[in-house]
Amino acid sequence: MTTRKSTLPTLRMMRELVKAAPGWYLANVFLWTSIWVLPVIPALITQRFFDDLGTVGFNPATLIAALLGYGAARIAVMFTAMWNDVHFMFRISSTLRRNMIQRIFALPGAQSVKEAPGEIISRFREDVEHVEEATSMTVDLVGTALFGTIAAIVLTSIDAQMTLLVFAPLLFMVVVAERAGTRIRRYRNSAREATEQITGALGEMYGAVQTIKVAGVEKPMIEHFKKLNNERRKMMVRDKVLTAMLESVFWNTLSIGTGLILILAAGDLGRPGGLTIGEFALFVFFLDYVTDAGWFLGAFIARFKQAGVSFERMHALLHTDDPYLLVQKGELYLTGEMPEFVTPDRDAHLDLLEVDGLSFRYPGTRNGIDDIDLTLERGSFTVVTGKIGSGKTTLLRSILGLVDVDAGTVRWNGETVAEPDDFFVPPRSAYTPQVPKLFSLTLRENLLLGRNETEAELEEAIRSAALDRDVAHMPNGLETLVGPLGMRLSGGQVQRTAAARMFVRDPELLVFDDLSSALDVDTEKTLWERLFAEHAESTALVVSHRRPALQRADQIVVLDEGRVVAQGKLDELLATSPEFRELWETQAEGNGQSVAAEATVLRS
Repeated sequence: MTTRKSTLPTLRMMRELVKAAPGWYLANVFLWTSIWVLPVIPALITQRFFDDLGTVGFNPATLIAALLGYGAARIAVMFTAMWNDVHFMFRISSTLRRNMIQRIFALPGAQSVKEAPGEIISRFREDVEHVEEATSMTVDLVGTALFGTIAAIVLTSIDAQMTLLVFAPLLFMVVVAERAGTRIRRYRNSAREATEQITGALGEMYGAVQTIKVAGVEKPMIEHFKKLNNERRKMMVRDKVLTAMLESVFWNTLSIGTGLILILAAGDLGRPGGLTIGEFALFVFFLDYVTDAGWFLGAFIARFKQAGVSFERMHALLHTDDPYLLVQKGELYLTGEMPEFVTPDRDAHLDLLEVDGLSFRYPGTRNGIDDIDLTLERGSFTVVTGKIGSGKTTLLRSILGLVDVDAGTVRWNGETVAEPDDFFVPPRSAYTPQVPKLFSLTLRENLLLGRNETEAELEEAIRSAALDRDVAHMPNGLETLVGPLGMRLSGGQVQRTAAARMFVRDPELLVFDDLSSALDVDTEKTLWERLFAEHAESTALVVSHRRPALQRADQIVVLDEGRVVAQGKLDELLATSPEFRELWETQAEGNGQSVAAEATVLRS
């Protein structure tokens, strides 16, 4: 899917986002509008006091008591408003993050995220925070509008010309903020991209510490990081300076305007038909709040522009033309019990898996597969082999729904699988990719990932993956921490850990993508022997070019440039397929074995 390049309708996006917590938002509007409007009360009290100075029953003590009461009420409202605002902002930020996560998991697994980790972190953190802040500020916009209306009515009734002078700076600030909008967007986008570069570089360096040390490139890596950091500093300073300049313009404009108004108003005191002391006090009182409102209006316009940039960046992460997926309302489960994860039903045992005319090309390339037909019977062991780039991994991804195929169907026991990405999950299917992913947890946690299997079931899975001897020699057994991405384990241990993670889920279909690439011959033979002995009813689809797997295969599928060029058993292919003989001989040369001797070995 392509992403829209045009500017997103920021105001509408905010309106849709507010629907995630409408009650909290309305409460926010009421409370913060009250905070903006409440100053009208002491303003009118102050006018009355100075105009009726000396009147019995209305003296300084009365004024102080009234203002103290007002102050206590305002503090109570502000405290409640802040508490409500925190809850509201948390809900809308959680909605944004939930929708991004949900969309990422809904996309085909092998095509879901193209952005670097640094970019993703920035969009989940800084961009969400900027949208959250700007959306929260809209409630102040309602308050300032109502306050401005009341103030304009009250002040106009006293002196219309003076009132125009009070509100004239507001119009100027709106024009300045709007004119600066394009530059605000450009600077904010550049700053975010520079931050993403830094975050991504840190993640890559921490994940490749061993490679950096072995290659002796610590100094060049530090220099590269300094270069990125200097670029980020330049972009961030430019963004911050522009924001500070705009705020300075806003404040100074208001201050100059306030000074002029006070001079003009003071000169009008005492003249016939001029301002009374109380009316002058009212103008002075309102000026402070009008100044705050004016500064806020300019700041909101700037934040609004920046929020538009953040919306566009988050929308780009979704890889969809529909931006409103980002702001749709969904259950957050902030209270009550968390819903239980529902494991898909096994439905029925896999008797037959059929692949008809499966085709897929990676966008903008010629890489992929064309018109693949394949049949897997229950309990069979099928090996897909071929040269590098022949389409082996793509075939597995296409069957499992990890990419959006261009054509073809997959049938499970004769029934077409409409949504393979949701269907091919445990207990129906389990998949280990070329480079398995482990987490910075214990070995036990990596195997279970939240499941509640018994010790016997866990031990059986470990044995099936030929990992039992390794676990026995680990310092803390299953409680051993594997480190980031499993870096404390060898490549073969990582692969077998991923295999054990599959076995513990007891799936109908086992899919391995070059599982044995980091295993020695003896360990690989042990793994396949145990697979056949302990999971004889499971159906296996394996990508491999290694001899132990090829020798045990019920059928071998040879791919070349994305097409099936040969298919059959080992002895048949050795006799009929030049492409397969070349692969077989290459393996013999790599293992230092006799081609003639190995050619007579059939599936044991």
